[in-house]
Amino acid sequence: MFLDAVLHRNPELVTFAAELHDSGAIPPDTYVMDLDAIESNAELLAREADRLGLSLWFVVKQIGRNPELIAAIARHIPRFTAIDPPEARVLHAAGAQAGNLGHLVQIPSRALPEMLAWRPETVTVYDLANARAVSDAATRLGFVQDVLIRLEGAAGAVYPGQEGGVRLGGATDGSEAPGRAGGPDGLDAFITEAERLSGIRVAGVTAFPCVLCDPDTGEPRPTPNFALARAAVERLAARGYTDLKLSAPSATSMATLPLLARLGATHGEPGHALTGTTPLHAVDHAQPEQPAYVYVSEVAHMLADGRPALYGGGFYARGGAREALIPRTGARLRVEDAPAANIDYYRLLAPGDARVGDTAVLAFRTQIFVTRSSVAVVAGLSSGAPKLSGLYDPLGRPY
Repeated sequence: MFLDAVLHRNPELVTFAAELHDSGAIPPDTYVMDLDAIESNAELLAREADRLGLSLWFVVKQIGRNPELIAAIARHIPRFTAIDPPEARVLHAAGAQAGNLGHLVQIPSRALPEMLAWRPETVTVYDLANARAVSDAATRLGFVQDVLIRLEGAAGAVYPGQEGGVRLGGATDGSEAPGRAGGPDGLDAFITEAERLSGIRVAGVTAFPCVLCDPDTGEPRPTPNFALARAAVERLAARGYTDLKLSAPSATSMATLPLLARLGATHGEPGHALTGTTPLHAVDHAQPEQPAYVYVSEVAHMLADGRPALYGGGFYARGGAREALIPRTGARLRVEDAPAANIDYYRLLAPGDARVGDTAVLAFRTQIFVTRSSVAVVAGLSSGAPKLSGLYDPLGRPY
């Protein structure tokens, strides 16, 4: 998906990653991260967001919850949004500041005292039970916690496994029916109850995903969830709320920041833009963010029909892996499709000029925190003096 982009924009990364594997410095099934490029991308995004009057909370699930990378990003984007409590702990330990907790995964009630003590800017809540838990924990700690209301997404605009949230309700979207969870006026009913909770203050709303890139052209477009979030902000403003936040995550990048500002968002949540790997970057190599990682594997064995089998472990089901570069020969071999239900012990390539032991370099969309891959951090590529800075597991623990 990104092999052409990284070869065009960051060929030094490809070369050095192959050298690291050939020398035995890194094992197969390793993502190699360009620290300099990631920090440069963070600086670009921070500067553009500031120009547009937007705030950013950065996301690291895609890059392996890595302390070196977190520190580099936080020098320019100080606050994070954590996908789940384990990620929040890694981010906090690395010195980043808590921007938004509880989105996409709610904070378990037993973890609330620990995490609220960090004084996060906001906490996302999906329903009244979670709002009450946050209120109770904040009250015991002696302060009022700002919360964002997670809105239930529009039909067909929510990923499986990410369901939940408060229904907008009322006449605005026409989707509410008597007897459904949340009642006929979901958001209004939620606010009425939330206003009785002394430990929280409703500070705004969020939804996911709010922006997606067209799979063919890469063009970023707002989803129906963005319209729901805007309608919710209007509903809150009509009730007298001011200075409301609207966080509009997904596909936050240099290309989409103007869109967020124009549509009334206050916050974006860059993740893949930090590594130059949004779908737009795959088709438009002139995007400002530089591609900042590759995946390195090795030919483990050859099938009788000539197909090479690569060591797996890092092939994300939605990654869009299409080609593998064999640096020894320069061959670019097609990555064969694999069903989402498979365990990626190996990944097959089309027959070509490769042999057992060859290094293979790929570049595709990933979520490293759900892999069993190693993460190698490389510094100094931008100055022509690259070095392996550290080797970590996918959850950020050094080897």
